Order: sequence, then structure tokens, then C-alpha cells
Amino acid sequence: MTPPAVVEELKRTRPEWTPWIAVVDEALSGASGDGWDAVVPTPAEPERGRPLLSRTTVVVDERAVGRLLERLIKIGARGGMPKMETLRTVLSDGLDVVALFAASIDQDHDGVAEVAAHAGVDTEALQAVTALLGLPFLHACNRQWRHQVASTWAEGYCAVCGSWPSFAEMRGIERTRYLRCGRCGGEWQAPILRCGFCRTDNHDCLATLVPEKTGAAGAIEACKRCYGYVKTFTRLQGCPPAAVMLEDLASVDLDVAAIEQGYRRPARVSQDVEVAVVSQAPRVLLWNTWNAWKA
Repeated sequence: MTPPAVVEELKRTRPEWTPWIAVVDEALSGASGDGWDAVVPTPAEPERGRPLLSRTTVVVDERAVGRLLERLIKIGARGGMPKMETLRTVLSDGLDVVALFAASIDQDHDGVAEVAAHAGVDTEALQAVTALLGLPFLHACNRQWRHQVASTWAEGYCAVCGSWPSFAEMRGIERTRYLRCGRCGGEWQAPILRCGFCRTDNHDCLATLVPEKTGAAGAIEACKRCYGYVKTFTRLQGCPPAAVMLEDLASVDLDVAAIEQGYRRPARVSQDVEVAVVSQAPRVLLWNTWNAWKA
């Protein structure tokens, strides 16, 4: 489905999510434009196993980041979410939006929690909004770099930004397996019958779960060795980049089923990746190390 169609379907099937869906939709609307294309850095020299975003310097317009943060907070607050209401104060407190942008790319939930505690706002709300702050930039990276992804890339994490996949697509009559990134919208072909997290291809460690009660259209590829899992959908062609995050939300029943069986998805990005985030001013220079998720 197209992103607008997925949004409307989510509002219909999950009306209680409507306020948050509006926030996500705003972030993805910014991701579909070309305003962030100028921010995309030149990728570093390709290196085996390293995403294209690795070892780059990102120069951001602090005002543009601040405007996006303000829109996300105001839309969430208008939707009647009490926790989002607490974030209004950060808009006038001189918050370091470049640091939040860096934390968004890094998925640094602990760092955002420290900022929330210092500002006296709800931690979960600030973490949720911060997670969306880097999406327009990451989608711009995917637009410019997707044709540079090596055909030999077979890692379990995104070749563009290093994030773990939101789900897998088994496409066409050939049933070619593609992993999809919910953060940048990227895609990459991946081997069948191999865990992308711990890389085991021991068939005794791999399982396919088909929930019976959820009615969800899909299955769960699970690993008994590291207890990671990936949702899997069979379709003729891949969904648009901006729809990946939305379809991930729409299939939350599969996540619940996997978690109930003791499986999990990594909370952070895949491996050690260094990204320098610089304010256009320039006022801030932040180095982030993306830590490996340990199976």
C-alpha cells in the first residue's frame, strides 16, 4: 500500500493510535521531500561490513532541526496525549536540538533519558519524538545512496544506515528475500534460512512462527540461538520507503506474538559506526559511536 493508504488503514483499525500516527505521518512527510538532500554527506570509502553512513560528517541546520522538533511536539500535544504536553516546555528552554538529532541517528535512548530528566519532561515522550527526528535525513541518505549498495551485501543490518530490519519481504514468484529498514526506508537482499542477528545458518536453531489468533497477514522468522526475530510478508513487490515504518506499526500483532514466545528485536543500531554531527553554525561537534548489539 502507499503511505497515505497505510495511514488511513491504521486510523481505521487502531483509532486509539490516531494522535501518534499524526506525529509519525508528519515526520515521514518531511522524509519524502528533497529539503534534506543537501545535508547528505559524501560516503566514506566502502569497507566490508560497514554501512554507507559510517565514518561520515553530517552538517545540519540547527534551525531546520528545531522547526521539525517543534512541529512533532505540537502535533502530538494537539492530539491530546498528556505525556506529549510536557514537552512544550523544552521548546523555550534552549534545548540542544543538534544533540537530540545525533541521539536520533544513534538511537541513544539513555542519552535522551538524561536530557528528559534534566529538562523535567516525560522521558518516554521525548524518546519517542527524538526517534523520529532523524528520519527525514536518513531517508535522504537512502535516496542518494541506494544505488551504491553493493550487490554482495548480505549482512543482517541496513547497508545505508546500519539499523536492524523492521521486517522481511519474500517477493515475486521467485520468493527473493529482502530486508527492509524502517528508519531510512532502505532494502537489501538477504540469504534465506540465516539469522541476520547472530548469522547462524543451523536449521535446528531457526523457526517460523505463524500466529493463529492475531489474524495478521505474515509470519515470524525466529532464532533459537540469539532469540532475535524478523516479521516476514509475502508480496509481489516491495512497499515504498515511506511506508516501511507504517507497515511495521500496522503489524504490531506479530511483534506481540513473538515477544510472548520470548523473542525480541534489538533496541539499537547494529554495530560500531562513527558519525560526526556538526551544527551549521558551527557551534556543536558531537561524535557518536553506534554500539554493537550483542546477541
